[in-house]
Amino acid sequence: MRLEASDPSEMVNQVLFGELFKVPEKRKSWSRIRLAHDKYSGWIDNKQYIEINEEAYTFAKSQTPLLISDPVQFVTTPHDLLQTVFIGGSLHGLSLLDYKYDGPRVSGKKDREFLVQTALQYLGTPYLWGGRSPFGIDCSGFTQMVYRLSGYHLLRDASQQATQGEALSFIEESEPGDLAFFDNNEGDIVHVGIIMEDNYIIHAHGEVRIDRLDHSGIYNVHQRRHTHKLRVIKKVI
Repeated sequence: MRLEASDPSEMVNQVLFGELFKVPEKRKSWSRIRLAHDKYSGWIDNKQYIEINEEAYTFAKSQTPLLISDPVQFVTTPHDLLQTVFIGGSLHGLSLLDYKYDGPRVSGKKDREFLVQTALQYLGTPYLWGGRSPFGIDCSGFTQMVYRLSGYHLLRDASQQATQGEALSFIEESEPGDLAFFDNNEGDIVHVGIIMEDNYIIHAHGEVRIDRLDHSGIYNVHQRRHTHKLRVIKKVI
């Protein structure tokens, strides 16, 4: 998804396989879309999606998300070709399009241990602004996808996610799976990560990595400095 209707425009998000969206505006080569699961908007090339009717859209949207749970898998197209798909791709539209998939999948709400283990599947993924896949992901795309695979809804951007859940007063109150948010010098929330056991945090910064977390923020032991300033911890689950 791009900010404007052109290939050189900034990428602001990614649409994964099978995700639903509406098309408020369509041009000759580009469409402005609004994703069903988080209402995020942007432009995509018209060659990159298949239209379905309103009835099929409503039915698929009403179902509990059924998602691919392996980092990389394949679906079989109606022409018996293999198409690469990623973790978090949606499977509800397969029957509508005559695609086939027999790989691992996940659905429904999971516990905190599952959430943390899911986060570890992205370890080492390169940072990519607007990314949501194991080949490139940003900080809020990472937290959104991990929560989505665990059966919970997060908004897209870190500043939006910070409006969700219950704020904790102290870092000692946090549990693995809680979200930690970080701000810049202007006070704007610009980063988010997932708290782990023993004062560690997993987050996307250069890559998806594990660092120390304390009352000041994220401490990078290799750089021997704090890289992010802690603003608030939120309990969403």
